[in-house]
Amino acid sequence: MYKNILIPVALDHEHDIGNAIDIARRLQDKDGKLTALHVIEGIPQFAAVYLPEDYREKQHSAALALMKTELGAAADVFTDVVTGHAGRSIHEYAEKHAADCIIVASHRPGFKDHFLGSTAAWVVRHSSCAVHVLK
Repeated sequence: MYKNILIPVALDHEHDIGNAIDIARRLQDKDGKLTALHVIEGIPQFAAVYLPEDYREKQHSAALALMKTELGAAADVFTDVVTGHAGRSIHEYAEKHAADCIIVASHRPGFKDHFLGSTAAWVVRHSSCAVHVLK
């Protein structure tokens, strides 16, 4: 069905990544590609000047290693890490890499989500490809 599926992974939340991968495999074309993406929230420049010079590189490497651990035996899943606003970065990554489906986990919205919106809601509203939301 889908040739290029993007699976955003929030390493700081307790979602079952394996479940998202299983669903992606069911929706994947025979020669389809799966990509797991983690977005590291950007640090404002005024705060970043107080961090060690190699902070971003270490944060990126640690997130990539944790993703590979979380994915375990899913060696066929490409992993990537970017920095920025979660919803916007997922959308831009999907556009840049021609994803035709995004499988994103959601949580039960809290009070602040009604004002700010969750990442899943942002992705659903702005993406031009199919979006499957997992609860």
